[in-house]
Amino acid sequence: MKLPTRIFSKFPVSGLGAYKHIVLFGVLCLFIVVLQAQIQPKQLRKEVLQSQLPPVKQERKVKKTRKNRIPYNTKPIAQVVDPLKDKNAKLIYLENTETLSFDQLLLPDVQVLKGNVRFRHDNALLYCDSAYFYKNDNSLDAFGNVRIVQGDTLFVYGDLLYYNGNTKLARMRYNVRMVNRNTVLTTDSLNYDRQANLAYYYTGGKIVDSLNVLTSVWGQYSPNTNQALFRKKVHLINKNFILDSDTLKYNTKTNIANIVGATHILYNKETDIYSNRGWYNTATERMMLLDRSLIKQKNGKTMVGDTIFYDKKAKFAEGFKWVVLNDTVQKATLLGNYVNYNEITEKGMATDSAVLVDWSGKDTMYVHADTLYTSKDSIYDVARGFYHVRLYRNDVQGLCDSLTYSARDSILNMNGEPVLWTDNNQLSGEIIRAFTKNKKVDHIKILGAAMAVQQQDSIYYNQLSGKEIIAYLDSGELKKVDVNGNAETIYYPIDDKDSTIVGINKTQSSFVFMYIKNKKVQRIVMTSATTGNMYPLTQLSGDELYLKNFFWLEKQRPLKSEDIFLTFPKTKRTRTTGSSGSESPTGLKSTPKDEKTNQIRGKRKGLK
Repeated sequence: MKLPTRIFSKFPVSGLGAYKHIVLFGVLCLFIVVLQAQIQPKQLRKEVLQSQLPPVKQERKVKKTRKNRIPYNTKPIAQVVDPLKDKNAKLIYLENTETLSFDQLLLPDVQVLKGNVRFRHDNALLYCDSAYFYKNDNSLDAFGNVRIVQGDTLFVYGDLLYYNGNTKLARMRYNVRMVNRNTVLTTDSLNYDRQANLAYYYTGGKIVDSLNVLTSVWGQYSPNTNQALFRKKVHLINKNFILDSDTLKYNTKTNIANIVGATHILYNKETDIYSNRGWYNTATERMMLLDRSLIKQKNGKTMVGDTIFYDKKAKFAEGFKWVVLNDTVQKATLLGNYVNYNEITEKGMATDSAVLVDWSGKDTMYVHADTLYTSKDSIYDVARGFYHVRLYRNDVQGLCDSLTYSARDSILNMNGEPVLWTDNNQLSGEIIRAFTKNKKVDHIKILGAAMAVQQQDSIYYNQLSGKEIIAYLDSGELKKVDVNGNAETIYYPIDDKDSTIVGINKTQSSFVFMYIKNKKVQRIVMTSATTGNMYPLTQLSGDELYLKNFFWLEKQRPLKSEDIFLTFPKTKRTRTTGSSGSESPTGLKSTPKDEKTNQIRGKRKGLK
């Protein structure tokens, strides 16, 4: 080793004779001591000592036994293993350094390396500006421009490295950056287990790939599987959305985020997604959400279900099992065990125990059908139901094969053998149209085989039939009935004194106007060309007591909201003769088996 010229200028050796080599040896020793003090600054010493102490304990003062001596704790984080005695151990090899020195007194069994230092361990190269090499322990400490190169895809950078060759554990500190192809992990403290090929941080870090930026307090990343796990204050930023969670799994290759904890996704400030379990493909923007996840739109629509598949790019969602599609603006809810909704066309569909609930008025209306559809007509909502339609509201109940309702004209159209009940009145025909006003039924128009029936008692029924019937209601109570064309009536007048039936009034006319008060017929007005007779009660019986299109379906009438799920066998609507031979006005019968099935279907979970 050459000594600098400036040292000889200070201490000339000429004339010293035999003492010349003593002077040179003393200067050399002084130079080595100064050199050791320069490559280990005080800050580094502090960090090394603190890393060996529990975080809760305060730093202890180190007693200096010799002036200018630098205390150093060389205790490894793993049990010391002699690599020469371990068949599976891989030795660390020093491949390059500009200077090498050691001092057994100051740093026992430590080689001090400076300048373009390079080590090789297994299939990895380690680079740094300077290092302490513990050859006996098969470990090293590296300082300045530290770099680990593993293969041609993985690079780890930092300012300080503690590396144990026996455990293959690399502890990188300060300005740490791990680069794996298109994925970059940055943090201040990173532990990288090369044996398991697993890196983790615990003081906050960030992972960036081609699509997303993820930050968290604690994180774990596997370069082999590209799988990352984040915990505590997880924050994912994408050009289209922001995700916040307490726990998240993410694959940097597939760009799929696995939701394993309470998670909130805000998409373009228009859609909020809340879920505790599921996955989200951030590349295709498709997701599967489980465990009653919630999708909330800015326009007031929400969807909740056991399982929801959501394509955010196509703006289409479909849910399975106990799905609830809610519109807080229109105050309507679509339910079913299968529900889908298109955000662009604003069309929704429900099937399998499908229910449409309209809670916009004072009274809530429930509509059930095999399949229900909701859509938009310009700015107006439209609802349609097909097959086995049943509806319930406090003031009106009904059934039919198909139903449509438009908010444009507030008309409810019922087709396919429709029947409508209000109070003790039954209305039926080929087509029924219910006109609403201020969220209440204002009047009902019946077209084709129109029939209005009012039960007088268990045997007698007031009846009206004609080509067209218009029934007017006030606060849900029937007030007037107009019959236009081929009007026929069977009416049982009542004695006002004792409320007994005085006879049977049968008429035929072109037009009939019936006025009702307190749910009873008050008076009937007919055209002048009317034929009719009054008969004593005992004079008529059997078919003479009923008009041609008469039937009575009181047993099929929904009496509460749950009854919309009941089903009945479809039978021709005519009067049937009972086993006793007496005439029964009820056109349909339910067997005990049918009734049991109806009870089960009426108790379906989550759709009441």
